[in-house]
Amino acid sequence: MTAGARIRAYLVDDEPLALRRLARMLDATGRVEVVGRAGDPEKALAEMAAVAVDVVFLDIRMPGLSGFDVVERLSPETMVVFTTAYDRHAVQAFETNAVDYLLKPVEPARLDRTLDRVAQRRGEAATGVRSVIEELTRALRPPPFLDHLASRIGDRVQLIPVEQITHVVARDRATYAVTPAAEHMLDATIAELERRLDPARFLRIHRSALVNLGSIAELHAELGGRLLVRLKDDRRTELVVSRDRVRALKERLGLV
Repeated sequence: MTAGARIRAYLVDDEPLALRRLARMLDATGRVEVVGRAGDPEKALAEMAAVAVDVVFLDIRMPGLSGFDVVERLSPETMVVFTTAYDRHAVQAFETNAVDYLLKPVEPARLDRTLDRVAQRRGEAATGVRSVIEELTRALRPPPFLDHLASRIGDRVQLIPVEQITHVVARDRATYAVTPAAEHMLDATIAELERRLDPARFLRIHRSALVNLGSIAELHAELGGRLLVRLKDDRRTELVVSRDRVRALKERLGLV
């Protein structure tokens, strides 16, 4: 490939409007040949296997495969530019990386700088490009879900496996993980735990409560439209479900 050849780009984004806008902007530069685009990551991978691609403009959050999953399946020669809706504070650390990012909505001047970087890197060794991609992927990937919660008791820390926790409650300015045997005070807030616990297992049903979906025995509708969750524990614990969270709970339990 000669230095003056147009950059061959493939675009992947599950938002049709964002995909069309980026394609128009790249075409308008005169520096890029858009060789394909797709809203489905699986389709994109299949098409890219059959066409020469210099760079993939890749959305991060998509249904099915995420942008991180797509990166892991790309050939080492393919450069990646992440497109993201993260705020500037979240992506500030990547300003100096060789493989770039674009903040949505994409600005023409920022796109030009990205194309400059891609053009400069096009001739570099594949191993160097791959190392930067892997660095970005590690940095942007969210931390794994917790498999235990920590409770401080004096000078020791007790680790409670999340599968033993029936629910988490906040009261009296403290947060407690509740198991069938005991309550354990935690340092984290409900909001923090909502982000760190597996959403396939735990659901926030009230501003002060997270429930382990596997611990629910019954739902009870009461007068006034209030919904109660009754748990399987020996105490038959009852938790109030906020009205704005009733639908989400019913959807997770397959009731709507």
